[in-house]
Amino acid sequence: MKDQQTSLADVAARPGPGAGGPQDAPGQGRACVSVVLPYPFASGYSYLRPDDLSLAPGDFVLVPLGGREVPGVVWALEDSSEVAAEKLKPVLARFDVPPLSESHRQFLEWLARYTVTPLGSVVKLTLGSGQALVPPTPRKALRLAPESPGELRQTAARSKVLETAADGLARSARDLASEAGVGPSVVKGLLEAGALEQVALPPERLPEPDPDAPGPTLSRQQQAAAESLREEVRAGGFHVTLLDGVTGSGKTEVYFEAVAEALRAGRQVLVLLPEIALSAQWIDRFEQRFGVVPALWHSDVPTVRRRRVWRAVAEGGAKLVVGARSALFLPFQDLGLVVVDEEQEGAYKQEDGVVYHARDMAVVRARSADCPIVLVSATPSIESLVNAEAGKYGHLALPERHGGASLPSVELIDLKAKPPKPIGAIRPAWLSDPLRAALNETLARGEQALLFLNRRGYAPLTLCRSCGHRIACPNCSAWLVEHRLAGHLQCHHCGYRGPVPRSCPACGAEDSLTAVGPGVERLAEEVKALLPEARLEVLSSDLLFGPLALEEAVRRIESHAVDV
Repeated sequence: MKDQQTSLADVAARPGPGAGGPQDAPGQGRACVSVVLPYPFASGYSYLRPDDLSLAPGDFVLVPLGGREVPGVVWALEDSSEVAAEKLKPVLARFDVPPLSESHRQFLEWLARYTVTPLGSVVKLTLGSGQALVPPTPRKALRLAPESPGELRQTAARSKVLETAADGLARSARDLASEAGVGPSVVKGLLEAGALEQVALPPERLPEPDPDAPGPTLSRQQQAAAESLREEVRAGGFHVTLLDGVTGSGKTEVYFEAVAEALRAGRQVLVLLPEIALSAQWIDRFEQRFGVVPALWHSDVPTVRRRRVWRAVAEGGAKLVVGARSALFLPFQDLGLVVVDEEQEGAYKQEDGVVYHARDMAVVRARSADCPIVLVSATPSIESLVNAEAGKYGHLALPERHGGASLPSVELIDLKAKPPKPIGAIRPAWLSDPLRAALNETLARGEQALLFLNRRGYAPLTLCRSCGHRIACPNCSAWLVEHRLAGHLQCHHCGYRGPVPRSCPACGAEDSLTAVGPGVERLAEEVKALLPEARLEVLSSDLLFGPLALEEAVRRIESHAVDV
């Protein structure tokens, strides 16, 4: 914490001596500001405004709090404060970051009232730790020195480095060593000898999407929907549109046209996805359409990269951000369009800390920014359908799949009429004969198969065959789920975990516990026995930790490195 405070203090613009510092005796009538801090405080704290420090609502500032120096946001200017003047402390510094826009502050105030949450807790969603207020460290590179040192011991390795640097380009020490095929110590030695010089590179800028890059040919139905969205973006103002289309109807390409229109106007765009790790295909399609990878915002993005994206958004340099629900709180300066893809997904619900639904709050954010918002889904939520039918939302429908593709056939299997047969030692089994035959035929054609079951772990219940005891959670009334790969029992309600007992906790019988019912791990075990040569992947939050791990698994599936 000490290092964080020091780094924040070092980069902030502090007033000079005699500018309202502690040595100045505060008097009645001194100008004050209300500063909201990223802590669970219901309102802002009053601070004195130094005479030579110009402050305005939305400015990011450094203020004293107890024995610490913490970041905050100026929320309002005050002629005076109800707090006794001698108790007020001055603002220490202002950060060189564009102020938080009025529309964003209105959005945060509304969210705090609606969720009955202290304003400071809501501001923390935007401000975080405050480390993004610190400018990125200047990038350093090496290039050939303008004047060669008089005496330089030459070696074959040094000659390779000097030959590589002879083109005059500035490179990082690592890149220079890699291109020359030498170790980093050789480059370091040339720098110390004066044969190379160190230069500062300009801050790295996020690549800008090209709205005029050619896109795919749209059908007549898609063109009509795209033109409607483009017109809303051109007209500006708040408007909600539900883009309702069956799977494969080209909804993404349609709203990409609205994104392109907002980018042509120089506005910023926010696209929310329910699960950023499953967006690899979406990102590839975006790159094909606009020529660059979008700025990403989610929990698995490295901290340094997140700070860079945050500042780029605040400074207007990030024209498009795609992210999870937390991206809703980035400090956009000129938001021109919001898109919520798969708006029906439950992953948009935030249930820890500040409780909110990102889809609904995205509508509020668009209203505060006075810009259009598009809700996209193949299976819209009841709330969105009702709002569309009531005329509160516009409604664009894409009822047909693109290119004449037909929807797949769906067949129900009655497990009572066709009960699954045991596979070797696997008893009972859960895959019926028709499903086993379909799996074999699919893999024989060189295609992939997906088995979906909305139950994590190996089995949802562990039962004693001797006395019938069911192993339950000691903290709540739920049954414990066996996770065989991890070797424990877990409650999916409160999170309790415990080992799998060797004997029944009730009657003491040994080797009497049996798994009841299937989970995804149990299905995987059965598929492995049925199709031993098949390449198998189990997608479960218990086995894949973090968005990047899940994204890598999705890429393996896309590259056909997985059969089932």
